[in-house]
Amino acid sequence: MTIEQNKQHAIAFYKMAYEGNPKEAIDRYVGTQYVQHNPDVPDGTEGFIAYFERMQREFPEKTIRFVRCIAEGDLVALHTHQLWPEEEYVTMDFFRFDSEGKICEHWDAIQRIPEQSQNLNTMY
Repeated sequence: MTIEQNKQHAIAFYKMAYEGNPKEAIDRYVGTQYVQHNPDVPDGTEGFIAYFERMQREFPEKTIRFVRCIAEGDLVALHTHQLWPEEEYVTMDFFRFDSEGKICEHWDAIQRIPEQSQNLNTMY
């Protein structure tokens, strides 16, 4: 897989899971191992599926916009803007790909967008 393909797959994987089909996202884009570093999500694919299925049931109207996608070697970083019913978030998600071009590891950082800022710059 090329870096460009990994970037496309990371976006497709996250979009598919976020929009309510995490099982298909796992089936298409994840390899035999999936290591999860987000402390709110259980390790492995079953924990990922359960988390995103719950998020879809509880917040079906949430949306995501991919602001940036940066890749180097076997890593892809996604910078997103997420709108939830009463909150907005900026996230950074990092995915590591295995030698077969499948996602095998994930890290993230999530920050709520405050109502007021000390400057006029956006967070993305």
